[in-house]
Amino acid sequence: MEPPTVFLVAALLVLLSFPSTNAQPGILSPTPAPAPAPDYVNLTDLLTVAGPFHTFLNYLEQTQVIRTFQNQANNTDEGITIFVPKDQAFSSLKKPTLSNLTMDELKSLLLFHSLPHYYSLAEFNNLSKVGPVSTMAGGQYTMNFTDIMGTVHVSSGWANSKISSSVHSTDPVALYQVDKVLLPEAIFGLPPPPSPAPAPAPEIAPTADSPTADLPEKGFSPKASTTPSHSPVRVNFGVLNYFGLAICGCLVMHF
Repeated sequence: MEPPTVFLVAALLVLLSFPSTNAQPGILSPTPAPAPAPDYVNLTDLLTVAGPFHTFLNYLEQTQVIRTFQNQANNTDEGITIFVPKDQAFSSLKKPTLSNLTMDELKSLLLFHSLPHYYSLAEFNNLSKVGPVSTMAGGQYTMNFTDIMGTVHVSSGWANSKISSSVHSTDPVALYQVDKVLLPEAIFGLPPPPSPAPAPAPEIAPTADSPTADLPEKGFSPKASTTPSHSPVRVNFGVLNYFGLAICGCLVMHF
């Protein structure tokens, strides 16, 4: 009877080697792999190759504001939106200039060119309805947006520009090209009022010597003159007749 016993023990061991089909409490399913992290955006490289933004990038690096932008772009859930002036916008800037700004004012000016959130172009339509929008400069550094037939216009008080192109627009970073440097009122004060239109030249009535004195007014149809063309000759003969009669009178009195 020993052989059957050996077979039973072997069969029992085989059955115990298979996992149970019933769920066991306390046993967790494998943890899914974490989602891949978003790609790191290097703003320095992006601004270097994207367009004529060397002046803006030099200011960012000079003031270390580029680090603030990088941190906002890659280490927050909000992302960042940056308005990048072209090199020509800085070269054509007359008054006020940036050379007289302190380092803190220059940093605030650069931070003023950014919003602490990623905005696609389609979202600016809603921003145009909420009034002034806070920038990364904080405080009174706000700007206004208007959406005119799909074209987004940016107003900073001193400058009114428009978004001329989208340099990069992938969450979490949006870069938009603007044609002017955005100058905030918090630094430069209120902009000067627009120059009044020149006054119209006074109208001068034509004189007898004016070449336009004899021109008819618009809609006026001149009538034929009733004075004969030889009237000056008749006047001359009348004068001669007068002198003739005077001479005759003198002769009669003499005789």
